[in-house]
Amino acid sequence: MRSPALIIIHLIFSVAVFAQDAIIPLNDTTLLLKEVVISATRHHSSRKNIPYATDILPEKNIEYFLPRSTPEALTGMTGILVQKTNHGGGSAFVRGLTGNQTLTIIDGIRLNNPTFRYGPNQYLNTIDPYSIDKIEVVRGSGSVQYGSDALGGVIHILTKEPAFNDQPKFKGGITGKVMSQDMEYTGIPELEFQSKKITARFGLTVRSFGDLVGGKNTGIQSPSGYNEHSIDTKIKWKIKDRILLTGAYQSTAQNKVPLYHKVSLENFEYYYFDPQIRQLGYVKLNIEPNQKWINKINITSSLQNSKESRKYHKLENEFKYNESDKVLTFGNTLDIFSNIAPSWSANTGVEYYYSLVNSSRTQIDIQNNTMASLRGLYPDDAAADNLSAYTLHHFKAGRFNFEAGLRYNHFIISIPNSDPQLAGGDNIRVKPSSLVSNLGLLYQLGAGHYFSLTHSTGYRAPNIDDLGTLGLVDFRYEIPAYNLKPEKSHNVEIGYRFIGKSTRVDLSLFQMNLRDLITREKLEDEFVDGYNVYIKENSQKSVIRGFEFSLEHQLTEFWSFQTSTTYTYGQNLSKDEPMRRIPPLFGRNALQYQNDSWRITVEHLFAGSQKRLSGGDIDDNRIPDGGTPGWNIINAYVSYPLKTLDLRLGLQNLFNKDYRTHGSGINGVGRSVFLAVSWNLLTN
Repeated sequence: MRSPALIIIHLIFSVAVFAQDAIIPLNDTTLLLKEVVISATRHHSSRKNIPYATDILPEKNIEYFLPRSTPEALTGMTGILVQKTNHGGGSAFVRGLTGNQTLTIIDGIRLNNPTFRYGPNQYLNTIDPYSIDKIEVVRGSGSVQYGSDALGGVIHILTKEPAFNDQPKFKGGITGKVMSQDMEYTGIPELEFQSKKITARFGLTVRSFGDLVGGKNTGIQSPSGYNEHSIDTKIKWKIKDRILLTGAYQSTAQNKVPLYHKVSLENFEYYYFDPQIRQLGYVKLNIEPNQKWINKINITSSLQNSKESRKYHKLENEFKYNESDKVLTFGNTLDIFSNIAPSWSANTGVEYYYSLVNSSRTQIDIQNNTMASLRGLYPDDAAADNLSAYTLHHFKAGRFNFEAGLRYNHFIISIPNSDPQLAGGDNIRVKPSSLVSNLGLLYQLGAGHYFSLTHSTGYRAPNIDDLGTLGLVDFRYEIPAYNLKPEKSHNVEIGYRFIGKSTRVDLSLFQMNLRDLITREKLEDEFVDGYNVYIKENSQKSVIRGFEFSLEHQLTEFWSFQTSTTYTYGQNLSKDEPMRRIPPLFGRNALQYQNDSWRITVEHLFAGSQKRLSGGDIDDNRIPDGGTPGWNIINAYVSYPLKTLDLRLGLQNLFNKDYRTHGSGINGVGRSVFLAVSWNLLTN
């Protein structure tokens, strides 16, 4: 970890971060002041008026940097560190938390389901980055706005919206991307129809990833490559001037996704997800009565289907295994926006999600190919009901802006008595509930200076993964636990924001107190197939504190630089040791040139070493002995538009450094090049 003096020096002197905000010339302060976010308050709000720590990744950045995956698209955003257990995964750490302790939303619909794991997972990677319009991140808040799991914050994915047009026309294009050493081949055809009343878009992404090639001493990391295809469709119909109906369908399928560290570190012949599938269909109805108490109504019904199949065989084991977990989730939300008074507005709503889990496991004798059906990772036919009601209020009084909200959430989690871990009797029914609140104050002191103070409570209800897991997970063997309570948090944050003619600064200082954290506790002298046995308990009280800093400055008409740094300190107060997987000091710097044609960016990504390890970190074979070394890498990106073509070139890890994000199971990409060409087609 870097010393405080080096942190201060970095904040003052580091050059340039492209912090993944919109590319807006800073001398146009009006545009900066009108930046709009949705996630922090569940309605369109000017970013400058929100007391919560937020960041935005717009579509134009995804089109420019062409990230391999949605998790990698988040790399460099202030306050986010992306851990990669495998090349086909990626989990974002927000305020030191990840997995089922951060909440992912797609178009206002929860992606998190009752099987989301504690710690890193791969589900964010099932969202096609080329279907995304923008990503909004809210750090340290979100339980009132969106419910359970938002302890660290909310990552809200907003997919592309087809546009209406007075005259019917088609719009489309094709993008192709290739990466050196056969690491990636991607093709993306898109088509959009626009008219005055109806508009629609269709996108298809077909991708083939070869084995990831690391730095100079790492080389080819095999097996790590896989294939993927995604579909994204959306139709919007203006039924009347104030009534809009939207229908959408998204699907991503990934085949034979290897878990690299299982093969490289744990003596497996193979271990891969095959297939990994996510499907989402929804219908939204937006009505604008424009009345005082019912200004807008949003009704959403959704159906999600996820399937995770795991196939693995450990060398010298007489059996190989095929496992499958399927989760079907129905969702319904009602949100009403009210303009109660000129300086007082509110969102009030109800949400209901129902999830059904089917889980199976097949044991195959490699000598005679006979098969036996076993209990799956989760109890088969386990179910979860998630019902909540919330109200969010927004006040303005002179230079003050106030945000306040409440949410009550109630769960019913049912686990059938066919579970072999039960002694018999009735089904297990767990009924956790929570009441959470948030309060934010923002004060404008002079032109462009904003100070904020926020307090929010959060919670995460125990899910089916917590309660009913039985089997091999990462480097441990887990058994069920049925007496768990919700995890809870209290977050206090002080913020400062400055928006000037050519400069923007954001600074957040935060402390989060957590209690009743659900952690895996090792059972001494108990082993299954050579793995330590763990059970989950509400055994941890912890504190996380730190800061997030970003600075953007327009040097000249064409040159700009930005810098951002995030520091997180996490301590397990119950065991008097560091919390698990706490990120080291990290950040991103970049210098950018942009005119009407060229856009050139040179960026520096860095992370300090992390030697503060918990007992679980020390047991984790993905973390080197003594901790994860620090690293620095340099990337460069160039884009140039022609009449109907856009050309993009990326040079990654120019000095071919070996590096690994803390807690990852695979090293980052070595020196490599990608080339992308987009053909834009427009017909009337």
